[in-house]
Amino acid sequence: MAKKTQSNSKSTKSTKVVYTWGDGKADGNGSMKALLGGKGANLAEMTRIGLPVPPGFTVTTEVCTYFYANKRTYPVSLQAQMEAGVKNMEKIMGTQFGATSGMPLLVAVRSGARDSMPGMMDTILNLGLNDESVIALAKATGNPRFAWDCYRRFIQMYGDVVLGVQKREGEDHEPFETIIEEFKHKKYKGDVEDSALTAEDQQELVKRFKALVKARTGKVFPE
Repeated sequence: MAKKTQSNSKSTKSTKVVYTWGDGKADGNGSMKALLGGKGANLAEMTRIGLPVPPGFTVTTEVCTYFYANKRTYPVSLQAQMEAGVKNMEKIMGTQFGATSGMPLLVAVRSGARDSMPGMMDTILNLGLNDESVIALAKATGNPRFAWDCYRRFIQMYGDVVLGVQKREGEDHEPFETIIEEFKHKKYKGDVEDSALTAEDQQELVKRFKALVKARTGKVFPE
């Protein structure tokens, strides 16, 4: 976890803070929006009524409350319950998170809230990709350009949302977008659509994005 955990009388190892859904089963339901947020409650309810919802899990709103009430730490039970949630997804999908052979399990991380907040929630797609699993994805799909494009987008979203690599005062554009535009103009002598970028182009952007993260944060992009 990014932050250390601690325990108090309100959070013990037995406290349920992760609610899973998938394969027609769900821990929660549509009436639990206060605990699971609107998105989490609705996903649980859709699973329960038999709609084809990919498996996943929701971290409860109580974790957010705990985080701010306890010096920005997490409940001690959170890590293990999240790992169990990932295992449940792996079992249902028949894939492995971060797999370096076959089709790796990729996860979308989406923010939620008790009340609807359209346009204000952050999203990270393709969590599970790294320098090795991207190669596995390329082989499994037979489409290297798709795989490296997914990886490039993951680094951009994670860098922005989690690592805080964002536009600084005096900068006109977001730094990742600046790198893309500079690359396009240097190689293609003008503006081209992202769809025109090759697998090799995407690989080069991955390298440049990681260099940006290192320059801005002083740390290597996490694998």
